[in-house]
Amino acid sequence: MATFKQRDNGWWQAVIRRKGYPIDSKTFEKKVDAEAWARKVETDIDRGVYVSSNEAERTTLGDIIKEFIRDFAPKHYRQREDNKEAWRFQCDRLNEVMGEYSLAAIDQKIIRSYRDGRLSGESERRKVGESTVRKELYMLSKILGFAEDELGMTLPRGNVIDKIRKPAEGKSRDRRLTAKEMGKLMAECQGSRNKLLMPAVTLAIETAMRQGELLQLAWCDIDFKRNLAMLRDPDKIKNQEPRAVPLSELAILTLKRLPRPKKGGAVFPVERMTLYHAFMYACQRAKIKDFTFHDLRHEALSRLAERGDFSVLEMAAVSGHKTLQMLKRYTHLQAENLAAKLRKPIAVGA
Repeated sequence: MATFKQRDNGWWQAVIRRKGYPIDSKTFEKKVDAEAWARKVETDIDRGVYVSSNEAERTTLGDIIKEFIRDFAPKHYRQREDNKEAWRFQCDRLNEVMGEYSLAAIDQKIIRSYRDGRLSGESERRKVGESTVRKELYMLSKILGFAEDELGMTLPRGNVIDKIRKPAEGKSRDRRLTAKEMGKLMAECQGSRNKLLMPAVTLAIETAMRQGELLQLAWCDIDFKRNLAMLRDPDKIKNQEPRAVPLSELAILTLKRLPRPKKGGAVFPVERMTLYHAFMYACQRAKIKDFTFHDLRHEALSRLAERGDFSVLEMAAVSGHKTLQMLKRYTHLQAENLAAKLRKPIAVGA
């Protein structure tokens, strides 16, 4: 049975008590609104479909983001010592714009405004690309799912991210250097004051390893007898799956030329940002624009595909891709080699 009480500020509180159900209440400016809400709740109780959204109304998105970062993220996302993970930046942006909203208040209109503001640059922060906003929305979907599934909260509108349009997925970078550009870059890397730059770039091209994977290598991870580099630490691997990376003759030669302390240690004893800046300065000196260290991985995989003797599965074993979807972009390079073979004349027997 619903009861109504006018508060000192003039607003009306509706309280519903039913055996077998938790006490539910809500306050409205007008009594007629309180009565309408009570009738709906009691009807839902009678139909057996009532679910209270009180907790979602009392809890802000900012509160859930804090719990998500504390309890969920450490078990599902990579952690870096400098706390500069991409997922953490995404949580920060969501909290910055929508953290004060209650979970019950977040609807399609609010999400649409967030999406369009980020894409247009009308929000306080600079304009960002569609891929960035798409990732932020999917992060919000995970956070709302965490509230529903793990914390048992009832969201009145459900996971609203499922109901709005997402920005288009960004295209994969396909920047490759011409032979002339590559020559200039390698010359600048060779002449860099950072003597680890040239070996790191060479190994990146020869192995398709990411920068973080190269920097986690220790001398005990290099097996010169089997020509393998062992990536063991899942927290420092993007897909969190350890793997053995085959080493080419040039990769082996490059490693053997590096100074190797008797006590072992890191193959590349250098900070990530130090190597990053050394590479960017080399690109600037070579007058090469729009090229990143990660593009060396694309160069490495493109070269493997152009060889024509590596299957997609073999390329995945080298690169560490978890699925073959990301490697489809290289199949056209293999197709060109197959077409060349088809153009060869067929020997006709006597």
